[in-house]
Amino acid sequence: MTAVIAASNLSKWYGNVLGLNDVSLEVEEGITGLLGPNGAGKSTFMKLITGQMKPNIGTVTVRGQKVWNNPEVFSGIGFCPENDVFYEDVTGWEFLTGLLRFYGYAPAEIRERAARALDIVDLAKDKDRLIRGYSRGMRQRVKVAQAIAHDPEIVILDEPLSGLDPLGKRKLIKLIKDFKSEGRTVLVSSHVLPEIEALTSRIVLVHQGKILAQGDIPYIRELIEAHPHQISVRSSDPRALAARFLGDRSIQKMTFAADGRTLVVETHKRDDFFGRLTGVVLEDGIEVEEISSPDDNLQAVFEYLVGK
Repeated sequence: MTAVIAASNLSKWYGNVLGLNDVSLEVEEGITGLLGPNGAGKSTFMKLITGQMKPNIGTVTVRGQKVWNNPEVFSGIGFCPENDVFYEDVTGWEFLTGLLRFYGYAPAEIRERAARALDIVDLAKDKDRLIRGYSRGMRQRVKVAQAIAHDPEIVILDEPLSGLDPLGKRKLIKLIKDFKSEGRTVLVSSHVLPEIEALTSRIVLVHQGKILAQGDIPYIRELIEAHPHQISVRSSDPRALAARFLGDRSIQKMTFAADGRTLVVETHKRDDFFGRLTGVVLEDGIEVEEISSPDDNLQAVFEYLVGK
């Protein structure tokens, strides 16, 4: 695919603080997740993409056009910022219609677009309430509404799920996935790993202003094959199970969990272990209640890569 957003050797600093350090990245159509802890540089990258800041070094383009000081690009981008910046004494409706006026729409179209966006984020019934009285989740949803009201081709969402209850998160996750099916390009950031996993398998890991890794989850997992896999097996007789694996050279370490029923194995050859485990269980009649591998989720990958 042709890159929709392209950053080349992008750096941004604030005085002596380096916000982004020599980042080169291409974002294609569909959903790309930007994952990293608070302060990793995610918001800085998004502000550079949306033309809110000028890079100190490097370039960023959208559909081949440079972003900085290029208003033609902005109408095709919708941006939901992480932080709240509201006029507190206006209603949700006034907030949205006021912003839409900047696009030069006729009054009837402004009303239509505002109503549609508020309905999408489930705020239609609260549109006449002052934003001052909005809950954290409602404030987050009205920010998403303003990002999509002008029907942009590219949607940039900085921590959009923050502050939402589980139901609200599910609705917004579905909405973001709908953007993909409509052919939009979505860049979404989060410091919460399950949120990104629920949205996309195309992930960019950011840490201390640098890209740590990028690709789909299986690819990122392959980057750390030298790191032992941890496998937990809860069974009726964990000690008998451990005895059968003594002397196995593919196993680096075996311990017992605090519950007394779980054997925790570290191995570089996970598939070999699972193959042997099946045979042992069948031969010895050991009842296995649960097998889990924490290293199969993105949390373990991220923590290993950043050295935690």
